[in-house]
Amino acid sequence: MFDSLDLTKLVFGRLTWEAIPLHDPILLATFLAVVLGGVGLLALITYQKAWGYLWREWFTSIDHKKIGIMYVILGLVMLLRGFADAIMMRLHQAMSFGANEGFLPPHHYDQIFTAHGVIMIFFVAMPLVTGLMNYVVPLQIGARDVAFPFLNNFSFWMTASGAVLVMASLFVGEFARTGWLAYPPLSGILHSPDVGVDYYIWSLQIAGVGTLLSGINLLATIVKMRAPGMAMMKMPIFTWTSLCTNVLIVAAFPVLTAVLALLSLDRYVGTNFFTNDFGGNAMMYVNLIWIWGHPEVYILILPAFGIFSEVVSTFSGKRLFGYASMVYATVVITILSYLVWLHHFFTMGSGASVNSFFGITTMIISIPTGAKIFNWLFTMYRGRIRFDVPMLWTMGFMVTFVIGGMTGVLLAVPPADFVLHNSLFLVAHFHNVIIGGVLFGLMAGITYWFPKAFGYKLDPFWGKMSFWFWLVGFWLAFMPLYVLGLMGVTRRMSHFQDMSLQIWFQVAAFGACLIALGILSFIIQLVVSFRRRESLRDVTGDPWDGRTLEWSTSSPPPAYNFAFTPIIHDNDAWSDMKRRGYQRPTEGFRPIHMPKNTWAGIVIAGLSTLVGFSLIWHMWPLAVLAMLTLVGTTIFHTFNYKRDYHIDADEVVRTEGLRTRLLASHV
Repeated sequence: MFDSLDLTKLVFGRLTWEAIPLHDPILLATFLAVVLGGVGLLALITYQKAWGYLWREWFTSIDHKKIGIMYVILGLVMLLRGFADAIMMRLHQAMSFGANEGFLPPHHYDQIFTAHGVIMIFFVAMPLVTGLMNYVVPLQIGARDVAFPFLNNFSFWMTASGAVLVMASLFVGEFARTGWLAYPPLSGILHSPDVGVDYYIWSLQIAGVGTLLSGINLLATIVKMRAPGMAMMKMPIFTWTSLCTNVLIVAAFPVLTAVLALLSLDRYVGTNFFTNDFGGNAMMYVNLIWIWGHPEVYILILPAFGIFSEVVSTFSGKRLFGYASMVYATVVITILSYLVWLHHFFTMGSGASVNSFFGITTMIISIPTGAKIFNWLFTMYRGRIRFDVPMLWTMGFMVTFVIGGMTGVLLAVPPADFVLHNSLFLVAHFHNVIIGGVLFGLMAGITYWFPKAFGYKLDPFWGKMSFWFWLVGFWLAFMPLYVLGLMGVTRRMSHFQDMSLQIWFQVAAFGACLIALGILSFIIQLVVSFRRRESLRDVTGDPWDGRTLEWSTSSPPPAYNFAFTPIIHDNDAWSDMKRRGYQRPTEGFRPIHMPKNTWAGIVIAGLSTLVGFSLIWHMWPLAVLAMLTLVGTTIFHTFNYKRDYHIDADEVVRTEGLRTRLLASHV
């Protein structure tokens, strides 16, 4: 017979009151702040009686535009958490010298260190990239939605579920203390018997399902749903970069799923895939994780390249220079991104031949990347350049990214990498390309397409404030790390004895504070723009005079995007349509079939979160029950989902009449 203790252990597994970090003042204060903020937000939504609206119009929506916006909101919210981790690390390092131990205990610092990398890559950069692709790509190719609308909703909620698990680790248990890639043996059960690595595994597994399905969805959309006349070499560059990005997602993310599954078997079942015993090999994990990890870098940067191409063309008032070479460069980068992963561990001992091959391929991949820089510069040459906020982000990117790329070529030389490996030089390089490339590109894209999504521009003053704080703050935050790396200072350290190093960390901390002001300026920009939205509204529907097809719709577009499928004659689609004297049809409208909203995406993703949480804490009965419910819900939804509804012709006529009046200046 079970006694009460056995029953409690069966139901709650490893979860006890000790898992709540009531003893840590930093976590306790954070927990109270989050609780108060959450209660306040819930009270506001309840007071405004907005729950029904949010459920009908957003949470259950299969409209690619609303899902794209939700992805971006998720990414921005997680940016606040990820940057909070970053600035805590910088401030701690600035004071943690000699006898001063700083304000973060070592085990807490290691969790923050890991969580920062995981959140910034998986739950900031990936949702922002996916959100922009979701919103823009169907509009650019003349489609009414993505290929699989329900799958789109489900993908978003799976990504959000992974983010929920990461956030839960802050208040229930702890997160991994392994670094953001969780190398064995540090992530093995012997070195990490707590729940931190399990939080890492299941949050990434759940979010990875969402990312993989989103990649399949967008890939099918671009290949099969382009408007008539839009051959591959007539697609906008952002669509091309999105195509290559999603090819990489479909190819790379199953590897991540497999390697995390093997690691979980090592931890849960006692297999020895990545141990030094019984034939295991920890370096196999490193190879597999970087076979996913280096294409992941290009999954992030390729859409940013597409954004810069659209922005440079629009704000130079010219067609993009060298369209074909940009396409070929994108494809070459996509292929080569799979042939460079070993440069992350030249010190493994593979030998001169292997290191030479990967060093050479790493240098070669800089050639098509450099070609893109020159194409953007030639597009700007003799153009009518307008220094609006998206263009400022683009020009800041060009300088910052080129320097980051040159340091990457330096690290591609194996003898140099032997000296700089695992130093702060590497940290500076990585942030140089991710912040200077990916984040600057995402900020440019959000500013550029914001009026398309909401019908009004973002306030330019606060946009410029955000840009300059970010640019100056970045250089102050990471240039000292290049110096420290050349001095031999290793990364992952929370405390230093050499007092001569402190000034460099203090400068870096000051730079991080400037970046915080940049984030604050962006938040103020959103608030100010919303309050002044009528004065910032552009009645033409084309506030930037963009050159691609999405600008032919109203801002924001109707649910169905296009009443009549556009016919494409040129890769500069909207400019070509205006040049031909495009006239909007005034008759011939028919009812439009659109997919219905669905509750299943959020419910199945919520059950996935419950499954992940119960597996983390070894709550086996709950895990089995949640999994059976998840499978049953999926089957029920599959056989009972009504897949479409009608927008009648009269409603289309009314909507199109309004759009014709709004867009009269372009007719």
